[in-house]
Amino acid sequence: MRRLNRKKTLNLMKELDAFPKVPASYVETSTSGGTVSLIAFTTIAFLTIMEFMVYRDTWMKYEYEVDKDFTSKLRINIDITVAMRCQYVGADVLDLAETMVASADGLIYEPVIIFSFTTKCFCTSIFRMLQLIQNRLQEEHSLQDVIFKSAFKSASTALPPREDNSLQSPDACRIHGHLYVNKVAGNFHITVGKAIPHPRGHAHLAALVSHESYNFSHRIDHLSFGELIPGIINPLDGTEKIASDHNQMFQYFITVVPTKLHTYKISAETHQFSVTERERVINHAAGSHGVSGIFMKYDISSLMVTVTEEHMPFWQFLVRLCGIIGGIFSTTGILHGFGRFVAEVIFCRFRLGSYRSTSVPLPDGHTNNHLPPTPANSSG
Repeated sequence: MRRLNRKKTLNLMKELDAFPKVPASYVETSTSGGTVSLIAFTTIAFLTIMEFMVYRDTWMKYEYEVDKDFTSKLRINIDITVAMRCQYVGADVLDLAETMVASADGLIYEPVIIFSFTTKCFCTSIFRMLQLIQNRLQEEHSLQDVIFKSAFKSASTALPPREDNSLQSPDACRIHGHLYVNKVAGNFHITVGKAIPHPRGHAHLAALVSHESYNFSHRIDHLSFGELIPGIINPLDGTEKIASDHNQMFQYFITVVPTKLHTYKISAETHQFSVTERERVINHAAGSHGVSGIFMKYDISSLMVTVTEEHMPFWQFLVRLCGIIGGIFSTTGILHGFGRFVAEVIFCRFRLGSYRSTSVPLPDGHTNNHLPPTPANSSG
């Protein structure tokens, strides 16, 4: 009884077989079929390799939401070299709430030698490389994704140590460090004279500095907002400006966007920013008013960007791979069958065109245009 049930089950499974087997003696191979099969296998191998490379790659997903955090402080990371002596310049921040953050709260004034590029050739090559990267980022915005992926939390961001010639006296000032400010629009500036508090804001003691010593040529080695993330290149890193006049103002209008970065290497909260640059010579007689110096006016965006690194799931890779293999086999089979059909039609027409009928005379004077029947095996 069990054998009978088992036999019925096997017969039922055979009837449900969607992949019937054809005996090898019924299969006809051809040269064209072999050529098409070779092309199909080569295409499958190539597309499989390309699909595997896509599977290994990652991409950045951008999501936007309203930034609801207005109570925390914003960190500004600064490293700027100005072509003036440290005792002649002062740096501070003044925001819209009339809150002044003095440079003494976190900035260091370091006298350095020869503003035009203070250090060894190795450092100079780093600055040149930063400038090249900035130029490429302005042309190809997709490189920003590569920079996000290259961020490391444990990597070092410090520039190589400066090795100045001790025989020369310092003639420039490197201002570096960080400040904590309110998350409102503000103005970080470097101008002549040290800053002093004032009931209506603040002022700089510029009267004690000779006008001939004004020179706001500068190089921005680093400027960023938020947590310091190694590997991230910011828009102003490596920027160099040469003043053409003693009374020259350099302005940077910055829009800061809070950013949460989540990659497979790092998870951090930082800030991206975009910048517009402007420079002009101060000439009160010509109507160009202002104060000589370097002014960075920043504003905080109300939107927050969440940047997440994503990867193709393995099941999706398998589905796409099966689609490639099945699609190529089906397509090549259809194209091969259609090609054979067209070839047979063309060859048949050639054969019909080359066919010529034979005339056979009849006793009554008519002609028979049909071929005479071929006799069967005639006996001798």
